[in-house]
Amino acid sequence: MRLAVALLTATAAFGSLQALAQEKVLRAVMHADVRTLDPFWTTQTIAGIHGLMIYDTLFSSDADLQPQPQMVDTWTVSDDRKTYTFKLRDGLKFHDGTSVTAKDVVASMNRWGKRDGAGKQLMNYTASLTAKDDKTFEWVLSEPYGLLIDTLAKTGTSIPFVMREAEAMVDPFEQIKEVVGSGPFMFKRDEWVPGNKTVYVKFKDYVPRKEPASGHAGGKVVKVDRVEFIWMSDPQTAQSALMAGEIDYLENPKPDFLSLLEANPDIKLEVHPAAGTMGILQLNHLHPPFNNVKARQAMYYLINNADYLNTIAADPKLQTLCYSYFGCGVAMETTAGSEPYSGPKDYKKAEQLFKEAGYNGEPITILHATDHAYINPANLVMIQQLRKAGFLNLDVQAMDWGSVVARRAKKEVPSAGGWNIFITGTTVLTSSNPITHTSIGMGCDKAWFGWPCDSVFEDLRKEWAFAPDLETRKRLAVELSKRAYDQVPYISFAQWRNPVAYRSDLISGVLSVPSVPPMWNIEKK
Repeated sequence: MRLAVALLTATAAFGSLQALAQEKVLRAVMHADVRTLDPFWTTQTIAGIHGLMIYDTLFSSDADLQPQPQMVDTWTVSDDRKTYTFKLRDGLKFHDGTSVTAKDVVASMNRWGKRDGAGKQLMNYTASLTAKDDKTFEWVLSEPYGLLIDTLAKTGTSIPFVMREAEAMVDPFEQIKEVVGSGPFMFKRDEWVPGNKTVYVKFKDYVPRKEPASGHAGGKVVKVDRVEFIWMSDPQTAQSALMAGEIDYLENPKPDFLSLLEANPDIKLEVHPAAGTMGILQLNHLHPPFNNVKARQAMYYLINNADYLNTIAADPKLQTLCYSYFGCGVAMETTAGSEPYSGPKDYKKAEQLFKEAGYNGEPITILHATDHAYINPANLVMIQQLRKAGFLNLDVQAMDWGSVVARRAKKEVPSAGGWNIFITGTTVLTSSNPITHTSIGMGCDKAWFGWPCDSVFEDLRKEWAFAPDLETRKRLAVELSKRAYDQVPYISFAQWRNPVAYRSDLISGVLSVPSVPPMWNIEKK
């Protein structure tokens, strides 16, 4: 009997190992480690990637950047363009087996609308958002705000994901504890090791749309059993792992390594035509010296855009020397008002403006993320530029990116845990629209970190949102640019493209997108 039991146990164990060995596992290295599970709590791109794995959206954008329905089946718009009635498609389930309802949608959109910049704008024109029955919800606008569908389809963080009502009712300024989505993958919390690995498994009850996958839209068909985000903080280690076939996908290869990757016939580099990253040097408008507009303007005479490009993306084919607040190569591109920034550097002019702002050499606190692929080198360039200009009293706080994200939300003075400067980035796709562009808003307490405040700029943004045609929007973009260069909500320091790299001999079906990369449609050979 004991021998029989032992044999049965060994057979079962062998069967489990065999099943595990037959699993199709996609191993990917992303640009940052997953540390935050709440995709509304932060605009971190990695939080958006995590959210895209486990949550679904009402609409999304296809490969041509056109909004398409995702969780929504059908919708109607009233003649006055103020009332939108949406019906959810059949088969939507959360990972706990419960059905997705209109109440979940309403609660989720209300929570997202309190955190996201474009969401806040949308909620400013929302008269009511109500569930009419389990599958139907009604969005009533106070004015015919024509960007409702475009905003719901946005793929830049924060993405308007649909959560369960229970999580969506959590204070938007507190992180959710439970992670139960309705998307194509389920989060394996029991296998999550921050700083090492994040694991997702296929949600077998997910019902994809029938349309072919395109960008972030269409059928989210999962063709692997498991996705592992392996965290490798050293770019060279990640590149070596891809070259050796130890990982399948590398989201953010360093530009220095691209020629080596290109030379490998088993590795493919891919970039979407609309892809691109805009670097952001964020200034704190609440505390000296940058609470004074002259100190903010002084930075234009110190910051050399090209230095960042040559450090972050040394290959000229990847660079765009851009002085447009809305990015270059997009409909709203304009350099109106950029002369102080695009012209020659002038340290004496900067010194004069800082003096007029009342700056007397006090410490400038910089939040320096040392573990981020492009933020770390960008910080080093900025620190060098400031010191070269004579700013020697720099309080450089070295920390990981997760700590920067936590500290940048603090409004205290720098000496009490606040800050003066931090560096981040956004997609050119997101910044090309004055409404979806999170960093450019100047809505005071409702603005993004740094809390810029200017009612003239906000009135222009509203006028842009209601503009009847493209030509009017382009004209308003010029006025917005002039005002932004005058008030300096932040400083853009570079625009560059960075392709994803993957083992074409190991996987296929990688979707080309300009922002947060999806893991569905990928097949392990």
